[in-house]
Amino acid sequence: MSSSLYSGARMKALRHHASRPAALPLLADDVLEFHAGRLLLLLLTCGVSGKVRGLTKMAKLDFFIRYPDFFNVVQGQGVEGAPIEAAMVRHHYGPWDKRYYHVLAFLEARALIAVSKPGKSVHLALTKTGKKLARKLLEEPSFAPLVAHMRQVNEAFGARTGNELKDLIYQTFGEDVSDRPLGHIIGSEG
Repeated sequence: MSSSLYSGARMKALRHHASRPAALPLLADDVLEFHAGRLLLLLLTCGVSGKVRGLTKMAKLDFFIRYPDFFNVVQGQGVEGAPIEAAMVRHHYGPWDKRYYHVLAFLEARALIAVSKPGKSVHLALTKTGKKLARKLLEEPSFAPLVAHMRQVNEAFGARTGNELKDLIYQTFGEDVSDRPLGHIIGSEG
């Protein structure tokens, strides 16, 4: 994976890709609904009653979901060469995806999640409709490997705070994450 700056500008709703020439490849990473589905499953699988407290926690859980090699290293299993689900960049608070704001707004506008800020952190919670849709995705065989991995991530890190996860990532993956310039793609080949 290149360490060049990541813009994320190509991501858009699937219906907006209809005008693309058929010969051009369409990457799942460029499809808004791909990211929205993953975050719905994350909230259902890794949240408490479909709720995650804090954007940092959501992003760090998502990091371990999207980068299974990094998760395996933290679990003491070593690197296995698993594919990266979708690239993230180094941000001020560790791995981040600038598209989160776009995806979360997409989910909130469709009444699939509720966003609140009762204190300092932002809480993300599945709505009744969001839970129903996430459960439907959970039953899809094509999501089974992702859901199984999410359950492992939740078992290992679900009880930790976002700051604890951020610190763990920085301490374990300094060269790959914290030493990388801000805005550069995080790779798993490190």
